[in-house]
Amino acid sequence: MKDFFLQLKEKLIGPGDNAEPETPEDFVEVASSTQGKEEKARVIVRPFVMEDFEDIKEVLDVLREGNTIALVNIKPLKDKDLVELKRAISKLRKTCEAIDGDIAGFGEDYVVAVPYFARIHRSGGASKPAPSDQ
Repeated sequence: MKDFFLQLKEKLIGPGDNAEPETPEDFVEVASSTQGKEEKARVIVRPFVMEDFEDIKEVLDVLREGNTIALVNIKPLKDKDLVELKRAISKLRKTCEAIDGDIAGFGEDYVVAVPYFARIHRSGGASKPAPSDQ
């Protein structure tokens, strides 16, 4: 069997060409590029509960990443401290403006914040134009 492969090798490569067999060191493993793209292409809808002003940091971080829609329950902070709630909402609104996102109240106890690729429908009121309209 070994002779068969040697003869086949000589026919393909040519006689007298003694190329050394490749070792595992000659190969470099490349990660699949489709896996990273698939994760970035997905949109995540993630709930948050704001109990303190510091809880806004995590919401801002995921919005800046650009693939998460944040549903923020503001009731615990609203019941606790209205001044801190206004500060948190102001910070959230400024971040949404900076990333060209959108923000809106959803009922009395929720705020929805979306990144640049999404807009929030507002019935009757003027809404920001969709990214394709700009």
